[in-house]
Amino acid sequence: MTKLPISVIILTYNEEKNIEDCLKSVYGWVDEIFVIDSYSTDKTLEIARKYTDKIYQHPFENYAKQRNWAQDNLPVKNEWVFHLDADERATPELYSELRKAFSSTLDAVDGFLVSRRTVFMGRWIKHGGHYPAYHLRIFKKDLGRCEDRLYDQHFAVNGKTKILRGDIIDTVTVSLDDLIFKHNKWATLEAMEAVDRAKDYGVRGKDYTVKGNRKGNPIERRRWLREKYYEFPLFIRPFLYFIYRYFFRLGFLDGKEGLIFHFLQGFWYRFLVDAKIFEIVKKAKIESKTLEQVIEELYGITVDREQ
Repeated sequence: MTKLPISVIILTYNEEKNIEDCLKSVYGWVDEIFVIDSYSTDKTLEIARKYTDKIYQHPFENYAKQRNWAQDNLPVKNEWVFHLDADERATPELYSELRKAFSSTLDAVDGFLVSRRTVFMGRWIKHGGHYPAYHLRIFKKDLGRCEDRLYDQHFAVNGKTKILRGDIIDTVTVSLDDLIFKHNKWATLEAMEAVDRAKDYGVRGKDYTVKGNRKGNPIERRRWLREKYYEFPLFIRPFLYFIYRYFFRLGFLDGKEGLIFHFLQGFWYRFLVDAKIFEIVKKAKIESKTLEQVIEELYGITVDREQ
């Protein structure tokens, strides 16, 4: 297996159930693997050491800051980096596509868009507009960065991108309890962003924020759709989105597993975000407090407005 001049960066925290399959999926064909751990208390690091000695620990604040810290501080020797989550796996098809790309000239390409294949309860979720879902994960490290957002962060690159065939497999959850726990946390972060638009979530200096664009690349189109979604009325939009996703985008073809996934992720989660937005705004009005004060009281999270 030909090694490619790519440095993989993986974030971990108590990922003993996921990390080995993740590492196996890239081990042997990338030049180096970095694991950035947020002080795991399980066997994550013990497992990781079987595949790499490039293990670092750094306090976790949020995903964007952790990923950007990794790019700014790790002794990465390659021009190209590949960001992978611990619950994701690179497919053999992706390796084949990358090998072809790196065997030709890369002068005209600064990053690659790769589709994420969601697997839920052992089933590939192919419908409901959930596949293909492209993400920028492989790019020249001096040109790319993760946009500084609390939720729904994307990597952006100041340069040209190309879509690759071959997927990243995303194993969504090991249990429904885990899914609900994570989505409750993510709903809090998304609600905070929705009611705090004045905060600058872009990276200072070069603009690494993904802009919504109906005619742009797949990531820009998804961001544009998300922006349009928030133009619909509170509590009405989750119903409309689920109907669109489950019926018009054929989510029902994903079977019983798809029904569970599309309902929880496409309706329950979106409704929960709206409920949290309603809770924050109502409490602020009743108690004559700022949104920042309410967010800190409800969730123990301080909103930093420093520019």
